[in-house]
Amino acid sequence: MSNEKLHHLLAVDVGLHTGLALFSENAELLWYRSHHLSSPAKLKKVIGKLLREQPRPTHVLLEGGGPLAELWITEADKLSIETTQIHAQQWRNRLFYSRQHRSGSQAKREADGLARQVIEQLGGKKPTSLRHDTAEAILIGLFGLLELGWLVQWPIKKD
Repeated sequence: MSNEKLHHLLAVDVGLHTGLALFSENAELLWYRSHHLSSPAKLKKVIGKLLREQPRPTHVLLEGGGPLAELWITEADKLSIETTQIHAQQWRNRLFYSRQHRSGSQAKREADGLARQVIEQLGGKKPTSLRHDTAEAILIGLFGLLELGWLVQWPIKKD
């Protein structure tokens, strides 16, 4: 099946410092990156481009709210892309033990480590450095894969 016929999940850590990760429905991490933008207007242009690039996302999972999340929702609605908003606590509670995210700095360290495991197991190019917004987008995507049933369990059990 070609990539264009698969469903795709775009995971977004919402902000002007935006972390992004794109996954296919067969739980493959296609790419991950971040954009650091100076204004909501520039973010709006990036959103329009990202939602129209091939492979096009069929689902967008946003962590965050407010006017910047509304930019994503409005643009996704124009393209009939399913959009879901979550809070950081939702994916952290599913992916970590509570002791792993007691403080913000601890949660960011744990996110980096787990994001590197996701990259290794789901096929992404290994990073030399990984910004926290990108690491969190990868984990938002992992949460989304599990919620959508595109990935049955984490960690993946080797036969």
